[in-house]
Amino acid sequence: MDSKCISNCRLEETGFNYTMSLIQGKYKMFILYTLMEFGVVRFNEMQKYIGTITFKTLSSTLKQLEADGLVIRTEYPQIPPKVEYRLSERGKSLMPILDQMCEWGDKNRV
Repeated sequence: MDSKCISNCRLEETGFNYTMSLIQGKYKMFILYTLMEFGVVRFNEMQKYIGTITFKTLSSTLKQLEADGLVIRTEYPQIPPKVEYRLSERGKSLMPILDQMCEWGDKNRV
């Protein structure tokens, strides 16, 4: 095993830091997990699935995830407006990590 000295490492330059910058936040992982479980989800459905999230927080968090290329927003030109969200291919590539976190949580829950 390769031994590294922690004083020589710069955490902000690691892939771990980049990944955390994309998924960090109170609700980002909940949104990603909801999209993983249900596929295509409308805004109000997502709010019901998550439960404790406000309209404003959900809206801004979805915009962040969309800007980071993890979520795709599709708006349909109809009245009333219809907007759906789904994972992008980039977002789907995070799902094995979320699955592992779920498995770890199930095994280690006290």
